[in-house]
Amino acid sequence: MTNRERYGKVVELREEKIVEYKSLHADSHTGVRHLLSKYNIHNYTIYLHQLDDGKYYLFSHFEYSGNDFAADMQLLSEEPENQAWWQLTDPCQIPIRNRQTGEQWARMEEVYHND
Repeated sequence: MTNRERYGKVVELREEKIVEYKSLHADSHTGVRHLLSKYNIHNYTIYLHQLDDGKYYLFSHFEYSGNDFAADMQLLSEEPENQAWWQLTDPCQIPIRNRQTGEQWARMEEVYHND
């Protein structure tokens, strides 16, 4: 079995953009799914939940199976199709304050995993 690194990320979703964001990710919309596989990202899932502060947040989880995450993410970010996708999705999101420089989605610390 291939070793896979797991990633969890979080970003706020603008309430007025919920319907649009869901539509962009509907099964009928191919988005950039083929690019995720090309750059070793698998089992990508996005969840939506309204927290107690009344704001909506997206949580993503995915597995990475390549050898150089930073290099693959750089190549993915340079793909024109992915850049066009971000032009659609980024305006729906509000990056949280507590994140690393350059992150749209803040990486979360994994504290438990059960295979």
